[in-house]
Parts: sequence; C-alpha cells; structure tokens
Amino acid sequence: MNLPNKITLTRIFMIPVFVLFFYLDVMNGWNYLVAAVVFVLAASTDALDGHIARSRGLVTNLGKFLDPIADKVLVSTALILLLTRGGVFEISFFSGWGLIVAGICVAVILARELIVSGFRMIAAGRGIVLAADKLGKLKTVFQDASIALILAGMAFIGYEAGVVIAAVGIFCFYICTVLTVVSGVNYVVRNKQVLSEEAQA
Repeated sequence: MNLPNKITLTRIFMIPVFVLFFYLDVMNGWNYLVAAVVFVLAASTDALDGHIARSRGLVTNLGKFLDPIADKVLVSTALILLLTRGGVFEISFFSGWGLIVAGICVAVILARELIVSGFRMIAAGRGIVLAADKLGKLKTVFQDASIALILAGMAFIGYEAGVVIAAVGIFCFYICTVLTVVSGVNYVVRNKQVLSEEAQA
C-alpha cells in the first residue's frame, strides 16, 4: 500500500476518534474543541493524499475508491452528530427554527452527495472520469469550516465568544448548503452526457 492510501486510511481511522471525543462529556465541553481539532486534521489529509498521489504518480484504483468514501463518511458523521446536539443551532436569533433548518440542510447535503456518487458510478462504468469543479471545492471549504467553527463554538457556548463563533459557523453552514445545491446542479448539467449516453445505449 502506497503513502497516499495510508494517509486516506488514517482519515478513516480518525473518524471513530472524532466520535469518541464528541461524546466524551466528562471533559466539560473541551471535548468539542478536541473533536474540532481531530476533524480539521482529518479533513486536511484529503488535500494531502491527493497532492502526493498526483505529484508522484501514485494514483491507484484503491485510492480512487477509498478517498471519496473517507471524505463522505467523515463529513456525514460530523453533520449527523451535530444534529444529536442540536441545541447549538438554537442559539441567539436562530432560536425556534434553527434546528429544523439545520436538519433540512443536512438532508440536502447528504442527498447531493448520494446523487453525485451515483452519477460518478455511472460515468466510471462507461470509462468517463468526472473531475471536481471549483464550485464543489468551494463548497467543501465552507462545509469543513462550518463544522469546525460550530464545534469550537460548542466548547465555549457558555461565553459570548462561543456564541459568536458558533453563529459564524452556522452562517457558513447555510452558505455551504446553497453552494451544495448550486454545485450539484452545475455538476449534473455540465456532465449530462453521462445520462444521455446511457439512455442511447
């Protein structure tokens, strides 16, 4: 197994660690800060393993399989876990509707990932490689930033600074959701030949 694949596996192995600290309430809130650090470290390995694989010519089928799975499982886990502690979405002026909107946003994000994954599977079966676009990468940046900020805010939610940090994270989360829809639609439209070719076949 080459280095990029080992890095990808490290990201997968960090997911249980992230879950553990998220629910380790005996740390009196500091567990959320540690979970945020673990999440950022895990998310940062995404760019690292891809860069190493491309620059050193170490792209493998195993890497193509593991990398997107690691990314989606990490983000999906983080989003679902945040909903289990949904009180953070009800802070300040979000109160009353924050958790409902957050649940809808998570559903939209997960639905988009499933649709794009299915789209890529069809393309792969026809020997077509679909590269990620700039909108998708921008979505990922806001997505990772929102999760990290919300987690950090939860660690200090009893203080004004914590509420502000969490609020910024929630706003980033909403922006991420909008980018999720826009990038998803753009992705399908830009690569619609995948479906049309399938229909013709």
